[in-house]
Amino acid sequence: MLNFGLTELRLVAPRDGWPNPDAGPAASGADMVLEGARVFGTVAEAVADCSAVYASTVRRRELVTPVVGPEEMGRGIVASPGQAAILFGPERSGLETEDVALAHKIVTVPINPEFGSLNLAQAVILLAYEWSRHQALAQPTVREAEAAAPHCEVDGMIEQLQGWLADVGYFHPPERMQATKNTIRTIFTKTGWSSREVKAVRGMIRSLVQPRARGR
Repeated sequence: MLNFGLTELRLVAPRDGWPNPDAGPAASGADMVLEGARVFGTVAEAVADCSAVYASTVRRRELVTPVVGPEEMGRGIVASPGQAAILFGPERSGLETEDVALAHKIVTVPINPEFGSLNLAQAVILLAYEWSRHQALAQPTVREAEAAAPHCEVDGMIEQLQGWLADVGYFHPPERMQATKNTIRTIFTKTGWSSREVKAVRGMIRSLVQPRARGR
């Protein structure tokens, strides 16, 4: 839940009571979710203040409750003017029909019909992710894009490379020199180099050619 910004946990008649000393280690540091958890006696009590309730389960033939996918659920929760809830059942048995009947919609994850087994944690993370796609969550693992290097820096790198290639006789036959240089320039101008990257490449070029230069 906390990975995707969900912090309000409501538990219905926990089998092992609450607080549960085993929950802390299993939560991998998501203590704020556990500390704020609220316990209710019935599902009806837990969702009494919710204006949009989505039951995570497979389609029930005996119910006429509308069925939506995770993406539609995410949009629906964001559009809901009041409190919304995603209802999950116990790990082994899932939701009872009476509990699903309290929901406004059933949300079902498209899955391989020949292997339709999802555990509780998997179901939570899939639906929490769909909700999070509509939120402005931070992206701590995404490095800020570096500004593109000025044309003169990229041009200097290309000229340096072409100069050393000319010294080692790379441009052969001579009448193809300009065409080859044009190809090299095209390769090196389509990558969107940053100034840091240009400096790194120029340093690599120098390291490769300096031993040859010293041996002349």
